[in-house]
Amino acid sequence: MLTASDLDTAHPGSAKTRVDIIYFNAGGGHRAAATALQQVMHGQGWQVRLVHLFDILDPCSLFAKTLGFQPEDIYNKQLAHGMTLGMSLELKLLQMLIRLGHQAMVKRMCAYWRDARPDMVVSVIPNFNRALCESLKLAVPSTPYVTVLTDMADHPPAFWVEPDQPQQLVCGTAYAAQQAMSAGCAAQRVHQSSGMILSPRFYEPSATDRWIERFKHGFFGKQAVGLVMFGGYGSEVMKTIATRLVDTPLILVCGKNTALAQSLRAMTTQAPHVVVEFTDDMAYWMRLADFFIGKPGPGSLSEAVHMGLPVVITCNAWTMPQERWNTQWVRHNGLGLVLNSFRGVRSAVYEMVRDLPRWQNNVRQMQNRAVFEVPQLLAKLAK
Repeated sequence: MLTASDLDTAHPGSAKTRVDIIYFNAGGGHRAAATALQQVMHGQGWQVRLVHLFDILDPCSLFAKTLGFQPEDIYNKQLAHGMTLGMSLELKLLQMLIRLGHQAMVKRMCAYWRDARPDMVVSVIPNFNRALCESLKLAVPSTPYVTVLTDMADHPPAFWVEPDQPQQLVCGTAYAAQQAMSAGCAAQRVHQSSGMILSPRFYEPSATDRWIERFKHGFFGKQAVGLVMFGGYGSEVMKTIATRLVDTPLILVCGKNTALAQSLRAMTTQAPHVVVEFTDDMAYWMRLADFFIGKPGPGSLSEAVHMGLPVVITCNAWTMPQERWNTQWVRHNGLGLVLNSFRGVRSAVYEMVRDLPRWQNNVRQMQNRAVFEVPQLLAKLAK
C-alpha cells in the first residue's frame, strides 16, 4: 500500500524519464485522468506522452476511414441516450472479442513498444491491460507497467486486474485494493491513493468571488443551486430532471451533446437554468453550485465531493456495472441520496436542501490528493 512515508521519500521523475500514458475516449474519464497526470508530471520534470490505445492498434485509422466513426463513438452515444441497460452483456461480448484478438494485439503492441521504448508505461484504461502488459514485457522486459484505476471498484474478471501479469496497480479506494489482493495480486503490487485522479484545477484557489459570479448567471439571493451533469456527453434524462425542477436554480452541463443543450435552452422554467456545453473548467461551475445531480460515475462524483457538493444519484438496472459500488460509497459516507430513479428527484432535492449544511459537512470530511500522490508513487516504482 502507498503510505505517508512512501510519499515523503519518493522523488519526482527526471527529464530523462519517458512515460507513456495509455488512454482512450470511451466516456471522458480516462482522457481526463491521463491529462491531469500529464500536467502534474510535466511540472515535476517527467517526459510524458499521452498515447491513444487505437493509435497503437490501428495507426492508419482504417477503422474510422472505413466506417466513418471511431470505436468509442458507439459507447459514447449509448451514454448520451441513456442506453445503458444490458451493459453487462455488452462488456462480456467485448471481452470475448479482446480474447479472440489477443495475439494479434500483442504483436502490434510489441512493435510499438520496440519503437517507442518508454521508461515506464501507465494505463488508465480497463479490459486491455493483459495485452498491454504482456506485450511490454516481451518487447522491453525491464520497463515497469502500472495501471491506475479510474473506477472506484473493479468489475472482475479481467476488467482492471490481471493477477498473473507483472502489473502494478494504483487503487483509489480501499475496496478496490482489497479486490485486487483477493484476486491474487501480491500486496507489494497494490498501492492505494486517496481517491480518483482529478484535474489540478480543482485544487487551485478561486480567483473570483462566488456570489458575484452566481449573480452574473442569474442566480440571485441564497437559494440553493444544483449542478446537473452526466459525463462528457450528457444524457437525455437531464430533460426529465430539468422538467421536474423548473423552480430550482440549475447549472446543466451537457458536454459535447449540442442537441441536448439546445433542447434544454428551449425549455420554459420558473428559476434560472444555465446550460453549459463542453468546458475545460468544471471547477468554476462547481464552485457556483450547492449540490450535484447525476450518475454515479467515478470522475464526476469525485469532482463534486471534492468541491463540497453533496450528491443526488441513482442506482438501478441502467446503472453501469462498474459504477454500482460507487453508490454504496456514497451511502456509507453520508455523501448524498441514492434514488431508484430520477422520478423522485424533486422530493430528494427538497430533502437535501432542507438539511444542506449537514450534508455539506459530511462531504467536507473527504480528502483526495491522488493526482499529486500518483506521480510520487510512479517515481518510486521507476527506480
